Amino acid sequence: MPSGADPVLHKRERIRALVSAGKRTGYGLFAVAIVVFFWGFAAGFEDWMITVVALTMALGSALLAPAIVFGYGIGAAEREERERPITRR
Repeated sequence: MPSGADPVLHKRERIRALVSAGKRTGYGLFAVAIVVFFWGFAAGFEDWMITVVALTMALGSALLAPAIVFGYGIGAAEREERERPITRR
């Protein structure tokens, strides 16, 4: 981090990057679950398909839930800073 840079903004950008990765991965896992589910629906479910759907839904939810919450938190912090700037001493 360059000297003089705001450490809060630096940490916020790191969290934003993690949020983005979490959302991409979570939604990607949901997409895999949907594709395998419809494939199983059309072709007949096999044990491995049920396992893949269940695991990808569980992992996707575990990644996506905190990513969405932290994303809203970052958005709220930025909105508050725009509406009411923080005065530095």
